[in-house]
Amino acid sequence: MSANKKAVRKAFRDSTWKRDGYRCICCGFKSSPATAEQELDAHHITPREEMPGGGYVKENGATLCKGDDGRSCHEKAELVLKGDVIPGFSPDDLYSLIGSSREQAFKASEQL
Repeated sequence: MSANKKAVRKAFRDSTWKRDGYRCICCGFKSSPATAEQELDAHHITPREEMPGGGYVKENGATLCKGDDGRSCHEKAELVLKGDVIPGFSPDDLYSLIGSSREQAFKASEQL
């Protein structure tokens, strides 16, 4: 991965986490800048492949708790992208929680 790509991904992650106060927007799990990398994910609400520049903008990012036990908010959001229906985790729900929309995210992504 190029240095530029790494910088874009880090900026996306950091701006998403900072906007959300290092807190999962779904369950409220609170992390900190020191532990966020282990405990949180900056989730692409609309998949990267569907956005200009990969959608690496905070308007397309949601801070979600991560884990691999089948109960983390990040896992639930990923299941929704695969077709499962989990109330509160649809792209529209996540955009609403961060005060954004697919249209706003697309427009911001065009600026990358």
